[in-house]
Parts: sequence; structure tokens; C-alpha cells
Amino acid sequence: MSATLSSHILDTHLGTPAADVAVTLHRIQDSGVATLLAHGTTNNDGRVTPDAWQFDAAIDDNEGKLAIGRYTVTFDTQSYFDAQQLTAFYPQVVIDFVIKDASHYHVPLLLSAHGYSTYRGS
Repeated sequence: MSATLSSHILDTHLGTPAADVAVTLHRIQDSGVATLLAHGTTNNDGRVTPDAWQFDAAIDDNEGKLAIGRYTVTFDTQSYFDAQQLTAFYPQVVIDFVIKDASHYHVPLLLSAHGYSTYRGS
């Protein structure tokens, strides 16, 4: 049983997708230890699609399929706002979530320089 993951960032201040944002994916072990699984960068539409993740083959040989368990996705918001010459309150956004079945998981981020929100998308 395995799932896939995508993400999307919308800059709510500008009302546009947030392109060129570095994103990392970690698996959280039962012990609480985080293991880096993959990294990606949002495209011009602010998305990281399931096939755009760069998985570390030494750690994950499941071709981007995720097992049931706990994960974090981390967005490098500091670099994004620095490129716009904006001072941001959150240098990064970390979203902690649980994969419970083999479906597709979409983790969107609504972002501004002084706040953010997220939800389970479709």
C-alpha cells in the first residue's frame, strides 16, 4: 500500500502562485527522528507534482510512493520572500501530516509574509 504526494503554494499577498520555492519531504519515525526522503521546487504554477519530487534512492526505492506513516513537508519561505525584497515573519513553514491509506495526498499552502494556512486538498 502506497500513496503519492503533491503540493501547491499560493501567495495570497500577490494573488499568484509562488514559483521557485524549495520544498523538502521528511519521514518521521516512531522515535521522532526525521529522515529526508525527497526535495523539490515549485514550478511556475506554484506546484510540486508527484513526479517532480527528487527522491533519494539510497533511502527510498519505492519510486516516489509513500508508505503509511507520519511526514513533514517544509517550505523555504525565507528565500522566496527575500527574492521579493519582503521581510517575512516565518522563515520556513513546516506542515506535519499523516498518510493513512494509498490515496493521493495534496498539501496546499496559502502564504503571505506574516501568515499562512493549509488544508488537505484534493
